[in-house]
Amino acid sequence: MPVILRIKGLKFFFYSNEGQPPEPAHIHVRHAGSEAKFWLTPEVKLARNDGFDAHTLRRIEKLVTLHRKLFEDSWNEYIT
Repeated sequence: MPVILRIKGLKFFFYSNEGQPPEPAHIHVRHAGSEAKFWLTPEVKLARNDGFDAHTLRRIEKLVTLHRKLFEDSWNEYIT
């Protein structure tokens, strides 16, 4: 489970062997027992939310969009 970024109490990571067949590039975000998953391609989009309120999800989505290239590069480097 590579952790790519920690910012503002949020941990951004992905699981290296998630899904069969393997899922497309995405990032998980965890904080204080809540977790969300965002697809990175073709656009940043919420895939799943477990516990974050709407305001926090909007803030997280902005961070995912801002750091999307880092997440995609990390994903591609790790998976290939």
